[in-house]
Amino acid sequence: MRRTKQESEQTRQRILRAARREFVRRGVARTTLGHIATTAGVTRGAIYWHFADKTALFHAMREQVSLPLIDRMSFALLSASDEDPLAAIETFLNSLVDTIAGDSATLQTFQIMIFKCEYVDEFQSELARQTRRSHELVSQLTTVYQRAQRAGGLRRGLAPAVAALDTCVFVNGLLRLFLLDQAGTLLRPHVSALIAAHVAGRHSSGR
Repeated sequence: MRRTKQESEQTRQRILRAARREFVRRGVARTTLGHIATTAGVTRGAIYWHFADKTALFHAMREQVSLPLIDRMSFALLSASDEDPLAAIETFLNSLVDTIAGDSATLQTFQIMIFKCEYVDEFQSELARQTRRSHELVSQLTTVYQRAQRAGGLRRGLAPAVAALDTCVFVNGLLRLFLLDQAGTLLRPHVSALIAAHVAGRHSSGR
């Protein structure tokens, strides 16, 4: 029985990897379960054994990378010290990019979600989910910017909530351009410098 469960999980993971490859190649709307089955080397029935439909398969693929990123985000932000909360934000932003760049499954999933999916019909709920996650990010960033303000490290006149929303906008644009720059000739060599400049603009010293 244990061997059967292991084999079943291996098949499930093979299907998820195949779905990722096909979604990147064709886009979510134009990918069929037949395409995924062929790439995975399984039957359509095997896919239906693990996933109710393509939407369920898409959500499972997304959850493989989104939850670890949220966990990592929470840890990096909540562990910020009162001495230099802005340094924690800079560390978090660099860590987020490193996580995406360092794992092919995460990189492909973000490519799919940003460029390869039309958020209509059964995928429309995904937009609401992304909005909720953005609210969560802004909320946690606001908390850290408030720490910086209390410690006298935040630029005078900059409200923590505004700084947090601006950083959310910054990171979304950064990740989009990072994914577009597959040749590494536009943004990727300058990521750390851009992040440092973004955070420096929030320091009370203006450094």
